Amino acid sequence: IMIEIDTIRLLRECDKGIKMGISSIDEVWAYVQNERLKSALNICKDQHNNLNIEIQKLLEKYHMEKPKSNFWITLMSKWKIKWRMLFKRNDKTIIYLMIEGCKMGIKSLNKYLQQYQAASEKSKNITKKLVQIEQNLIDELSVL
Repeated sequence: IMIEIDTIRLLRECDKGIKMGISSIDEVWAYVQNERLKSALNICKDQHNNLNIEIQKLLEKYHMEKPKSNFWITLMSKWKIKWRMLFKRNDKTIIYLMIEGCKMGIKSLNKYLQQYQAASEKSKNITKKLVQIEQNLIDELSVL
């Protein structure tokens, strides 16, 4: 039963992270000028959506409803983006915000991998895949 509980908790954290990432991309999308940046963000968003489909299927397997995103964390994230974009609406600001968001996401996901050690290998692999997606975006944006 511990495996099931940790698996559900880990998948829910991945779901929240994915929703936060997609929301952040949506927040800055209108300000993106650079085509390579636009392409990188679009690919990342698609990867997040595809991985979330996999997560939802697994959660359904455990008869769990779709997790709700944390209202306050989402609101804080949106305000941080809006505040930064208020003063500097450019690709450099977007790159900075996306890299910082990815770093925070990776840190959180790694923490949850440690916290929910009894989770299924499949859920751990999904988490690692999400970490890799975030790292790939950091790498891509770092050279722009």
